[in-house]
Amino acid sequence: MKITLITVGKIKEKYFTDAIAEYSKRLSRYCKLEILEVTDEKTPDHASEALENQIREREGERVKKLLKENAYVIALAIDGQAMTSEAFASRMEKLGIEGESHICFLIGGSLGMSESLLKCADERISFSKMTFPHQLMRVILLEQIYRGFRIINHEPYHK
Repeated sequence: MKITLITVGKIKEKYFTDAIAEYSKRLSRYCKLEILEVTDEKTPDHASEALENQIREREGERVKKLLKENAYVIALAIDGQAMTSEAFASRMEKLGIEGESHICFLIGGSLGMSESLLKCADERISFSKMTFPHQLMRVILLEQIYRGFRIINHEPYHK
């Protein structure tokens, strides 16, 4: 299976880079992992709602250019379906059984994702009602994908 993460913004802190490298290494035995980054827009303080929408749209257009037609797209969105780690693993396994060989996860920038980008997704999932920095969310997502493969393969994992 191929897993692609398309994310808005770069990783700036070394500890996030190290964690991403570690999970990428761990995942290499389960899938082909690809992480693609698009540039985030600078958001001025006290930006209007209209400006924030324009920023989301510009970032979303960059993400859309990287979407592959054959990929099953899952957007990380606060209004998405919440699930346990076991349910997440089951969902990944079911997609594989149904013939989806490429799953693409989308992580938006600091303002979230545009509606037009969210409409490109086959489904939306939520890790929490809370908002997380996109850099940290990348680590959390990779950890859950790794945990999901461990669960699918009946290997031990920390509960």
